[in-house]
Amino acid sequence: MNLTEALQAGSTAVISGGANGIGLAAAKEYARRNMRVCIADRDEKQLGIALEEINLVQNDLPHLGIVVDVSDYTEVTAFRDQIVSSTDRIAVVMNNAGMSIPTSAFADVDAWQKLLATNLWGVINGVQAFTSVLIDQGQPAMIINTGSKQGITNPPGNPAYNVTKAGIRSLTESLTHELRNIENCPVTAHLLVPGFTYTGLINRFLPEQPHAAWSPEQVVAFMLEKLSQNAFYILCPDNDVSEAIDHKRIQWHADDLIEGRSALSRWDPAYRAQFDTFMAED
Repeated sequence: MNLTEALQAGSTAVISGGANGIGLAAAKEYARRNMRVCIADRDEKQLGIALEEINLVQNDLPHLGIVVDVSDYTEVTAFRDQIVSSTDRIAVVMNNAGMSIPTSAFADVDAWQKLLATNLWGVINGVQAFTSVLIDQGQPAMIINTGSKQGITNPPGNPAYNVTKAGIRSLTESLTHELRNIENCPVTAHLLVPGFTYTGLINRFLPEQPHAAWSPEQVVAFMLEKLSQNAFYILCPDNDVSEAIDHKRIQWHADDLIEGRSALSRWDPAYRAQFDTFMAED
């Protein structure tokens, strides 16, 4: 699908987690393309600020900001119905809402439930609520789910977050398979995998953007470039980690299973020298 065919002026972009970070940067970019933007977020105050910023970019269309808890399917479908009743065409749905709180693999059950409810069920609810609507429109449209490299290489430190993002990857792969097996289906699915990005999750702890981090605007520009190539996996680099480094880290992780190494051997001292040698190879 040609990116221009989907992101047409006058069509609607739907973004959860749209009041900040990557979601807001995407919303502004869609507004620049003369699209109507409908954002959902739990932060009512930030929603108002985000709408003001979006309207500064483009104020000819009735942009919408709604307080939505994406973990609640009833709220997500109500958000969908409000959009559907006021637009002829939804061109893109970005299931982008997410959160992060520390967890352990064998403790913190409340934190696990919160993370799965927002990060994973939020995306599931968005996919369930909007996919059939997009198919029935019969026009080019995209579903973009925000994953994470932590859902691919599973680094130690926050297993619940990793599980949610691994689930999003699995869901989105299954979604794209089902869509491409519907005859003449004009809807595509894509997995956005940001690198280190200076978003609202980060700036609460770091008042200034670290050199290593990309801005949300850089992520969105990279995403649109990859979407123009009809890429499914949109694996973003950052200022410290190149695409080549990402590819090698993913290869090493996959080879744990193939080679029968210990789980997460990248962080196992017994494999440290071997991993460093692998990463240094051309």
